[in-house]
Amino acid sequence: MKEFSVLNHDMVPEHILLTEDEIKKLLAKYRISKGHLPKIKTSDPVCKEINAKAGDVLKVVRDSMTAGKALSYRLVIEG
Repeated sequence: MKEFSVLNHDMVPEHILLTEDEIKKLLAKYRISKGHLPKIKTSDPVCKEINAKAGDVLKVVRDSMTAGKALSYRLVIEG
């Protein structure tokens, strides 16, 4: 029996783990700290699937009818 991957579902946007360098650039660009980012829990199915750990930052890429692609960022927290 083949296991289902939540990442293959049409309604789940692309989630990308950022490197430490990418995180530094993101925080500097917006002049914020990690704590200012919206949160996502380690118990989220996508976090489990991509093995995201607390403290990681994810870039979420959604399709947008007006912008083409809409980017958002999430800080992974325990939970």
